[in-house]
Amino acid sequence: MDLGGRGKATAQAEHRRPGGDERGADGRNQEGVANVVMHADNFDQAADSPLKITVILVGGMGKLLGFVPFSSRRVAPLVAALAVAWGLVGVSPAEAVDPVLIAAGDIAGCGHLGDTATAAVVSQTIGGTVAVLGDAVYNHGSASQFANCYGPTWGRFKWRTRPAVGNHEYRTPGAAGYFNYFGVRAGQRGKGWYSYNLGQWHVVVLNSNCGKVACGKGSEQERWLRADLAAHANKCTLAYWHHPRFSSDSQHGNWPSVGPFWDALYEFGADVVLSGHAHVYERFAPQNPWGKADPAFGIRQFTVGTGGNDLYGFKAVKPNSQVRHAKTLGALKLALHADGYDWKFLPQAGKTFTDSGTTACHGRPSSTGGTAPSVTTTTIDDNEPPPPTTTTKPPAPRPTTTTRPRPSTTTTTRDSYFG
Repeated sequence: MDLGGRGKATAQAEHRRPGGDERGADGRNQEGVANVVMHADNFDQAADSPLKITVILVGGMGKLLGFVPFSSRRVAPLVAALAVAWGLVGVSPAEAVDPVLIAAGDIAGCGHLGDTATAAVVSQTIGGTVAVLGDAVYNHGSASQFANCYGPTWGRFKWRTRPAVGNHEYRTPGAAGYFNYFGVRAGQRGKGWYSYNLGQWHVVVLNSNCGKVACGKGSEQERWLRADLAAHANKCTLAYWHHPRFSSDSQHGNWPSVGPFWDALYEFGADVVLSGHAHVYERFAPQNPWGKADPAFGIRQFTVGTGGNDLYGFKAVKPNSQVRHAKTLGALKLALHADGYDWKFLPQAGKTFTDSGTTACHGRPSSTGGTAPSVTTTTIDDNEPPPPTTTTKPPAPRPTTTTRPRPSTTTTTRDSYFG
């Protein structure tokens, strides 16, 4: 049933605050916060968390004194810089809160209310960066659909969103609705790829609509990707785009055209890839671009097409697929530490499925081999007694003269349905 633009907005009214987003009556203050966060990219990245603390401190002072200190784009970064210079935010790196990324794709539409449930999940992550994994709004990504269908729910987080473009956005010529709505946060118009730093992590956003922009080896986008990775020596790297390279879903399956992205990311030692398009949740073990398990240097892919639209199912299970679920909407929360990451699937209210774990970052692949880490996993199915925890011992290392430390991995899965 199509609720229509006005119907969707009315249905979401209780979830909206004055000002049209989660910022409410303090919209101008929050706009200043966003400006400070954007300007913070010009500071040393270790200052990212202290800058946010500065914003909170000075913003609170402003409320007490009855003025809005961040009403000007010029004043916001100046206030933050002065606060740092005055030592108001002398927080050690160990005490700083690591940044959070919350991600999902395939989200809003005036014909369904699933995005209401997932917006409630996202609203719990105050201050986290929101990664939209494409197909933000159905069915054509038009200006009116962004305003009437996406705006009342996930549009509340627009000020902290870093989107990737999906195929449905291109049902409006040139994805004009998408680029107009997100502006500079969507990357250069007509391209849609960009990168940013989040804490100690380097994050790359790509355009996987390879029929609209070239994705192949030697293409402008692939050359940019390699140059960007070469220019950033971060220990930890994450990338996201819409179409998953590997997928066990019942509708689309693998997407080989994004293979060159994986080639470059693997070569430069990337750790995580996020995708949508397949309306399921699926987590893979670390693997190389050819789909072979690589626990030492592989990329872990999460497919999170659970942002609000109708869910699919599964058919042929792809190699290295560890967790598959297609009965719960939700979003993936990633806590990005200086040397690794934690993940947790956050389900919609009333659902019990969750998947969580932690993994250390790794460097570039080594030709000398090495010892893979021990992996401990626990899977709990609400319909069966919990199986015993198992620990898999690593295989004997290949002959080598060089041994590098490898990441440790811990995962936990709670599931009312698995498979």
